[in-house]
Amino acid sequence: MNPACPLDLRLCRADYHNPVHADALVQLLDAYAQDPAGGGEALSAFAKANLAKALAARPQAFSVLAFAGEQPVGLINCIEGFSTFACRPLVNVHDVAVLAGFRGQRVAEQMLALVEQIAQERGACKLTLEVLAGNASAIRLYERVGFAGYQLDPAMGQAQFFHKWLG
Repeated sequence: MNPACPLDLRLCRADYHNPVHADALVQLLDAYAQDPAGGGEALSAFAKANLAKALAARPQAFSVLAFAGEQPVGLINCIEGFSTFACRPLVNVHDVAVLAGFRGQRVAEQMLALVEQIAQERGACKLTLEVLAGNASAIRLYERVGFAGYQLDPAMGQAQFFHKWLG
């Protein structure tokens, strides 16, 4: 057992074809989606039915799962992108989800360490993520493990995250 984390966690890279992993992925992402930090709405029936299969079809995607015993308690979904400036892959940490009853026990920190290891194995130059400004506990976690706001030139300020829904 890790002294920094009172839980006896089992971490693994998700196998999207494994029904236990696929169910855990959907269960944890749905719980996160229903949390205020995840938007407060359940995943659609379509997303629940197709998520694992859709991720399995994308070689640039990978996920990390955390289990406490047989119970899935944490998930990180990642999508590989590409840094044109570095001419190397980068890994975007797309979703970080830990069940409410397991927060504050360094579950996400341990999962991020495995994500970093996988990203390094892929030759990635960096990890990226976006976080809501009001999610103070997540920001503290990310800063504790080495993330920082992104900027090229301080005079230009920090990068902002924008999106535009299509269809």
